[in-house]
Amino acid sequence: MNRIDHKFADLKKNGEKALIPFVTAGDPDLATTEKLIPAMLRAGADLVEIGVPFSDPIAEGPVIQKASRRALDSGTTLAEIFKMVGRLRRKTDEPLLLMMYLNSIFRFGTERFCSLCEETGIDGVIVPDMPYEERDEIQGAADRHGVIPIRMVAPTSHDRIKTIASSAKGFLYCVSSTGVTGTRSQFSTDFRKFFGTIKKYAKVPCAVGFGISNPEQAGRMAAYCDGAIVGSAIVKIVERERQGAVPDVASFVKSLKAGVTHRTASHKGQTEK
Repeated sequence: MNRIDHKFADLKKNGEKALIPFVTAGDPDLATTEKLIPAMLRAGADLVEIGVPFSDPIAEGPVIQKASRRALDSGTTLAEIFKMVGRLRRKTDEPLLLMMYLNSIFRFGTERFCSLCEETGIDGVIVPDMPYEERDEIQGAADRHGVIPIRMVAPTSHDRIKTIASSAKGFLYCVSSTGVTGTRSQFSTDFRKFFGTIKKYAKVPCAVGFGISNPEQAGRMAAYCDGAIVGSAIVKIVERERQGAVPDVASFVKSLKAGVTHRTASHKGQTEK
């Protein structure tokens, strides 16, 4: 088992759900990102998703698109992100993930990319623009270097969900609704049906993302699965506070973890009655 498997196993043993925050690397600069990640882990994050800035992030809403532009404008590169991850890995054994686009991997070189993931301590990579049918583009190199490509599944057809869920490793990234990232006040997805289908076929934990913006939503969504992923709401704080964002982000992450934990405890109590 790698760090992702160990983390979810520990959470399950303790009756907890995972909180997975997202931050764009290099927004407003890499020095701030390098402070944000440990602060989020100390505040209760279980895994951290590190966004690699890209010029055309098609899965992202306006908040993360702007963060990518700011990071690129500050000179952020994938090579520098790997150096930062290497420094962070010397301080933490918690799972670290990269979220990035396929073209960035190809330009860097797939074998070189996966090798540096292994060397610096990246546990998994999320590639939102890589269709399931093109998974072999990186799977071989990822397997050689012990990196887990995290599958993403959206509320689509039963057969599509079955195909993706049954092959997932690490954990399954469940997209709350079709469209791009960004905070939402409500969701149209039938989550009971969606996760009911997923759980028939997935052999790994499931975490839900896209649109979760507050502790109450995080807790409500995590009740259906094994964890909640929160991105745009955190990136908004960084946009507002810039280099001074660390305390506010840490406080927000702490509240999100409390929301997930409270909901889990409440749900467990109701089940045991």
